[in-house]
Amino acid sequence: MTVNDAGPLSGYPTHRVLNQPPPRVDVNEFSENTPLVEYLHTIGEIGAAADDGSDAGTAGGTNTEGTRALEATGVVVGSAQFQDDARLAHKNPPILRTHSKYGQRIDEVEYHPSYHRVIAQAVAAGAHTSAWAKPGKGASALRAAQFMLFAQVEPGHACPISMSHAAVESVALAPDAAGEWLPRLYSRQYAPELSVNKPGALFGMAMTEKQGGSDVRANTTRAVAAGEHHLLTGHKWFCSAPMSDAFLVLAQDDAGLGCFLIPRILPDGTRNTFLLQRLKDKAGNRSNASAEVEFANTVGWRIGEPGRGVRAIMGMVGRTRLDCVLGTAAGMRQSVAEAVWHARHRHAFGARLIDQPAMTNVLADLALESEAATAVGLRLARAFDNDAGATELAFRRLATAVTKYWVCKRGPNHAYEAMECLGGNGYIEDFPLAMRYREQPVMAIWEGTGNVIALDLLRAMSTEPESVEAFFDELRLAAGAHPVFDDFAARLKEELAPMRSASQEFAGQARTVVEKLALALQASLLLRFAPAAVSDAFVVSRLGSDRSFNYGTMPASADLAGILARA
Repeated sequence: MTVNDAGPLSGYPTHRVLNQPPPRVDVNEFSENTPLVEYLHTIGEIGAAADDGSDAGTAGGTNTEGTRALEATGVVVGSAQFQDDARLAHKNPPILRTHSKYGQRIDEVEYHPSYHRVIAQAVAAGAHTSAWAKPGKGASALRAAQFMLFAQVEPGHACPISMSHAAVESVALAPDAAGEWLPRLYSRQYAPELSVNKPGALFGMAMTEKQGGSDVRANTTRAVAAGEHHLLTGHKWFCSAPMSDAFLVLAQDDAGLGCFLIPRILPDGTRNTFLLQRLKDKAGNRSNASAEVEFANTVGWRIGEPGRGVRAIMGMVGRTRLDCVLGTAAGMRQSVAEAVWHARHRHAFGARLIDQPAMTNVLADLALESEAATAVGLRLARAFDNDAGATELAFRRLATAVTKYWVCKRGPNHAYEAMECLGGNGYIEDFPLAMRYREQPVMAIWEGTGNVIALDLLRAMSTEPESVEAFFDELRLAAGAHPVFDDFAARLKEELAPMRSASQEFAGQARTVVEKLALALQASLLLRFAPAAVSDAFVVSRLGSDRSFNYGTMPASADLAGILARA
């Protein structure tokens, strides 16, 4: 037998490729994501676009402008080129360069060109700071949607994108620093080199130390006043995105724990002392560098009041917690899209996989979880709008902890179940779900592990009672929509009553309480804004007496076809 002219081995029957789905490329990831499109307008409150294209009073100009930008991003991240860049960025992780070839200390992180292409597109689309640069009602929801679209396909770059967004609130506490850095943070120009003259900038963060971890008050890094600035000496166990242009850092000084802004390049153009000791060898998040860093008389400027460093940096932490939710929801969307695509194109036992009842149940359950995460993520984003009033601020205090805990906890098993839907292909690095399976756990670890978040919620309940009232006010908006929901919410309020005055006595039950609060919030949103097929299935399967959190256990009453039609 001779080799066929059409290509090597093409004439051999064993090398014909049958019953494999086509590549899922060149799709618009925004327009094909029905829940995101719908909830952006309803829950995110970007409003209805003006028919004549005039300013409808929303963030960034008209709603048409905002959705057109998202349509454009949907095309970008759904392209074969972007998906290939995402693959290459993970196949070629960052490399630490401590010294130049001539022996100078440079402390730089070298990335594959694909990573720079990805992050440049995210910055150009405003996925980092557009909600600050163009504030207004719905601005946070629009920015959240941009962030989710990029994070859906390449999650590693989302770390510096998120921190740059989150840093604005903290940097604004220091007028001089704000005047210098905020225009650069708002810029949509990206350049990877370290330079004092480039128009754009990205921010990182370094809080934890090896002896303290989440207990940042155990930090030993020291800051000593030296004129208008401070000199920092110490070691940070985790420094996120060490290639960034500046960092917010916690350090002890005479007044207590303070927050300081450390630039990589000083105003005179020289390099600040920023000694990268090693890059972390992480289980996932491979395209993004995390490092240990040493400070040795490193120049920094105070942010916020002396001794109030935790308060100064908590604005950044709150917003990065929001992005952990959004990033997890984005990962869930990728998992659902890939699993449903495979099942619609793969046949087994005489029918498409998606039409096999057991698979239909699993896919619908995964889609339901993804939709609930998207809905609550956009609701939380709306509470971070710049013009949010006191009630919204109180709501987000509790809702951020509740949502971060539950959505991020659901991410890893969601990724695993979706990976299983692809069978052996799901376990292979050529397909994106193996990467996603490694990626999702970090969202639950970053910015507070489960216990840290649960205890933070108990603290909020006892010290900020208005946050509990605002949360239940939100739940009451869905009162009467479903009897199972009404009973669940009533029992939950009774359960919380004794905890509000002596919360720390109930630390052992904190996780159970947070879980129930999160489910109630998701249910209330879906009852108000989702089709009945989605809301009824969620309430019965997540709040009902027979609830199970293993995927594929949806009750017989669930409209699985109606749920999957939105996936």
